[in-house]
Amino acid sequence: MTIINDLEVEESRSVSPSDRQTLASGAGFTVLLYFGCFFGAVTLSAALVQTTGGSATEVFGALLDGSVRARGRWGQTLGISVPLILVGLGTVFSGRAGLINIGQEGQLYFGAAVACYAALRLGDSAGWTEVFPGPLVLIFCLVAGALGGAFWAGIAGALRYWRRVPEVLTTLLLVTVAAQVVGYGLRKDWLLAVPRDGSKEAWRNISTAQLPPDQRMPRIEVFGNSFPISVVIVLAITAVVTVVLTRSIWGFRLRMLGLNSRTAHRAGVAESRYGMAAIFISGGFAGLGGAMMLTGGDFGNYHLTPGFSVNIGFDGLLVALVARQMPIVVVPTALVFAGLRTGSGFLAATGVEREITKIVQALLVLALLIPPAILFVRDRRRAMTATKSRT
Repeated sequence: MTIINDLEVEESRSVSPSDRQTLASGAGFTVLLYFGCFFGAVTLSAALVQTTGGSATEVFGALLDGSVRARGRWGQTLGISVPLILVGLGTVFSGRAGLINIGQEGQLYFGAAVACYAALRLGDSAGWTEVFPGPLVLIFCLVAGALGGAFWAGIAGALRYWRRVPEVLTTLLLVTVAAQVVGYGLRKDWLLAVPRDGSKEAWRNISTAQLPPDQRMPRIEVFGNSFPISVVIVLAITAVVTVVLTRSIWGFRLRMLGLNSRTAHRAGVAESRYGMAAIFISGGFAGLGGAMMLTGGDFGNYHLTPGFSVNIGFDGLLVALVARQMPIVVVPTALVFAGLRTGSGFLAATGVEREITKIVQALLVLALLIPPAILFVRDRRRAMTATKSRT
C-alpha cells in the first residue's frame, strides 16, 4: 500500500503543466463525446417517433415521468439499480483480471434460487423460527445467494484454468444451464416449488412461496418514495470495491494480470489463484444481486418465478462496459439503465407502438456504449504510435 502511494506521489510531482493541459483537454473531449452521442440518439429517436405518428415530446416526457418525476418512481428506480450496480461491480473485478465473464444472467438467477432455497428451509415453513429468526434468515439468504453465484461462475473458472476452455464460451453457455436447473427446482416440491393440488391451473402458475415479512429487506420511505435498504448497502460496497481495486496491492496485482499475464507471472502473481478469485467475486456479486432482488421486493413481489432475472445480468454487463471498468462510474451508469427500465413502463400511454419504444431504449443505450469504444480505439492507436516511435 505504501509503495503504491509513493509511486502516485512521484507521478503527481512529475506531471508538467503541458501534461495537465493534455489531461484536461482529454476530459473535455470525453464529456463532449458522451453529450454528442446522447444528443444524437435523442434526435434520432425523436425523428423516429415523429415519422411513426407519435409525439416525441410526449414520449420523452413519459420516460422522465416513469423514471423520476411521477410520485414514487425515483424510489423504484433506485431499487432496480441495486442488482445492476452489483453485477457491474462484479464484472469490473473479472475485467481487471483480463477475464471475459458474460454469464452474469445465469449466475444471478442461480444465486437467487439458492437464496430462495435457504429462506424456505430456514423460515417459517421449516419450523426453524425459534432457532433462526427472520433477520438472521435474511442474512443467510444473502450469503447463500452470493455463494451460489460464485459457485456457478467458478465452474467456468475451473474449466478456464484447468482445461483451457475460454470463459467467454462457458459463462454464456452456463446461462442456459442455469435456467434449466432452476426451472427443474421450481417444479419439485422438495426443492423450490409450492405443494400443488395437481390441477392444470396450479401447474401453470409456477412460483415459490412468498417470503414472509420478517425475511424481507427493510424499506426506506422518503417523500413518498420507497426503496430497500440495500441501496445504502451497495453504495458502501462500491466504496470498498473502489478502495480495494485502486489502493491495495491485491488490486494492483489483479490489474497487472489483466494488462499482461506474462509480466504478472514474472512478478510473482499466480494467474490461476488471482484469476479464480476474480471470477469467484464476479459471480458472487451477481448472485448477491439476485438475492437482493428476491428480498428487496422490486422484482417478483418476493417470489422466485421462471424468468426472474429479467435480463438484469446482461444489463449489468452493459453497465460495466459503459463505465469502462471504473467502480465509481458504475453507480451513475446503473441509475441511467434503471431509469430506462422504469420509464419504459409509461411509454405505452403515449400510444407509440411497442416496437418503437424498444428501439428508443436501444438507441439511448447505444449512445452510452459508443463513447467507450471510441476512447478505447483512440488510446490503442496512441499506444501503438508511442511503441513505434520508441523502436
